Amino acid sequence: MAHLSADNQQRAEAIVALYPERRSALVPLCHLAQAEEGHLTEEAMEDIATLCGISPAEVRGTASFYDMLHLEPVGKYVLAVCTNIACMLQGAYEVLEHAEATLGIRTGQTTPDGMFTIEEAECLAGCDQAVCVQVNHRFFGPVDEEGFDRLVDDLAAGRLEETVPPHGVLSRVSREVDLEAPAVGGEQV
Repeated sequence: MAHLSADNQQRAEAIVALYPERRSALVPLCHLAQAEEGHLTEEAMEDIATLCGISPAEVRGTASFYDMLHLEPVGKYVLAVCTNIACMLQGAYEVLEHAEATLGIRTGQTTPDGMFTIEEAECLAGCDQAVCVQVNHRFFGPVDEEGFDRLVDDLAAGRLEETVPPHGVLSRVSREVDLEAPAVGGEQV
């Protein structure tokens, strides 16, 4: 494969082996590749297509459907501020405006140092923690303007590295056990 590291190439092959149909591994493979670069590169999508036995266009079509997959570079930390009704009533738009002013970027942009990307989220299902902010698919809340500043400071200082992986990686735990495919014809794959 042209893109995946040797370690991730082995993981990718093990993931594909878990499924009765190769194409069923598509989304997990996208997450694996995204963890390397922070987004899905064209080369990674070609590698995934080869592994799944599908076209790169099918990989792109699937990846573009899911907002947890990124086709363009994003910051090390993707900050999504929920602006749905419960969060809006608790000041979500003020938190979002504060985030833009604090980081010096608009929603959908990444800071010049590549550290932060801001997104507006329709609903993060954290209504009991309004205003809810999601960082790389980890939930924080309730967050006000001061709480946002503390969160950004903690992220920048590396104090949340144990709980918030870089580049929006979805999987919280690397699957090290039970990753073997079931036996086929008497042999373990």
